[in-house]
Amino acid sequence: MKYTTRKSAILLLSDGTIFHGKSIGISGKTFGEVCFNTGMTGYQEIFTDPSYFGQLMVATNAHIGNYGVNDKEVESNSIKIAGLICKNFSFNYSRTDSSGSLEDYFAKQNLICISDVDTRALVSYIRDNGAMNAVICTDDTPLEELKKLLAEVPDMKGLELASKVSTLEPYFYGDENAKYKISALDLGIKENILRNLAKRDCYIKVFPYNASYSELASFNPDGFFLSNGPGDPDPLDGAIQVAKEILENNKPLFGICLGHQVIALANGVSTYKMFNGHRGINHPVKNIITGKGEITSQNHGFAVNKEELENHPDLEITHLHLNDETVAGMRMKNKNCFSVQYHPEASPGPHDSSYLFDQFIENIKSV
Repeated sequence: MKYTTRKSAILLLSDGTIFHGKSIGISGKTFGEVCFNTGMTGYQEIFTDPSYFGQLMVATNAHIGNYGVNDKEVESNSIKIAGLICKNFSFNYSRTDSSGSLEDYFAKQNLICISDVDTRALVSYIRDNGAMNAVICTDDTPLEELKKLLAEVPDMKGLELASKVSTLEPYFYGDENAKYKISALDLGIKENILRNLAKRDCYIKVFPYNASYSELASFNPDGFFLSNGPGDPDPLDGAIQVAKEILENNKPLFGICLGHQVIALANGVSTYKMFNGHRGINHPVKNIITGKGEITSQNHGFAVNKEELENHPDLEITHLHLNDETVAGMRMKNKNCFSVQYHPEASPGPHDSSYLFDQFIENIKSV
């Protein structure tokens, strides 16, 4: 086996902490909020999830790239993470249906990666000190210059990012002869959400993040959907207004992740930036209504204020995250509306929560 010497690289955190590693061969620097994902598989789906836009992903799995990539295993049309931090990057891969290596996949999209990092120490540090901005540098930029550049990167709190990943023009998904029509507001929608709706006999029209209620309603849908996405929900005034108007017209509404937070804000319930956030495919959630537990796929750095939700006359908590008791789902008592903070469509992750799409269809049928 040929031995290849790889160039040194660094990860610089905004508090000045430095982690050392190696470049996988793509030169440059990339900035974002550093976060970690605890999933053991599904790295390609994670890398293409629009909700990760603007974030440097730490993979807690020891091996990344070992099964290559597959053109069908994507959640959007491009890589959405800002950069990757990992322990062992596999230049060699093995899987019968792989369409290429992760190295080539990154090179085509110029995704900068640092490997050979002590990711256990890094994750422990983030857990103790919170998510923060960072820079991956593989091009020998002087440290002082990196610090100046990093200081100019905006914090995730208050940052509107849905516009960076949303579709520019409306488009259709599914069979036009399907039984149900859905208007979906694209705040960073995942492909597998659309697949799950389509296989439940839905024809979906996907609208840009800044579409108005009248535009969504012009499709004459049976139900409305607010998608997942990146960034702080608070600046999304347009989406919040759309949610208010959907509720005023008492139309069936389902929200996932960022869409869940938008629905909360539309009801006057605030959101907040979490210390670390939840990212992985093994998060335990309890369904308060049924008493059953679910293992869920999650990806969010903001959450809904639990105390405000508990005191709201028209809202009730339906799901709780069992690790920290944060709100994982809610529904309205007086409207045809519910939402969850996690990802029932998975991809990657378990399918424990796919029943929520069935619940949405049942809500539409009840109208």
